[in-house]
Amino acid sequence: VRDESLHCRFGTKLINQYILENQDVWTEELKQEVIRNVEHVVELEDDFVAEALPRDVVGLSRAQFAKYIRYIADRRLESISLPSVFGEEETPFPWMNEIMDLPKEKNFFETRVTEYQTGFGLEW
Repeated sequence: VRDESLHCRFGTKLINQYILENQDVWTEELKQEVIRNVEHVVELEDDFVAEALPRDVVGLSRAQFAKYIRYIADRRLESISLPSVFGEEETPFPWMNEIMDLPKEKNFFETRVTEYQTGFGLEW
């Protein structure tokens, strides 16, 4: 989740920088197209949740996921200076913010692997 959050922040910064450098491209027509695309993605996410979670489970319901998807969609739109579409002001999963903001202990690609079991012999 944290990696995806970082990818999203990078994408947002990239889009905002592109808009800053190419303001003539950021037309009302393009803004409306982006909003329509986000609305379509929310529909696809709803379909995915319906397939992945055919019945509610303790602490997770389709309604909560629908609200969360719309909350995130609104935040993504706001991050590129577009208006909210769904009006979700609060997340039903506040603990997700905590997970995404946890400090990263170490960079996986820059550390030496020391956790593997050694000295194990196979008998054939």
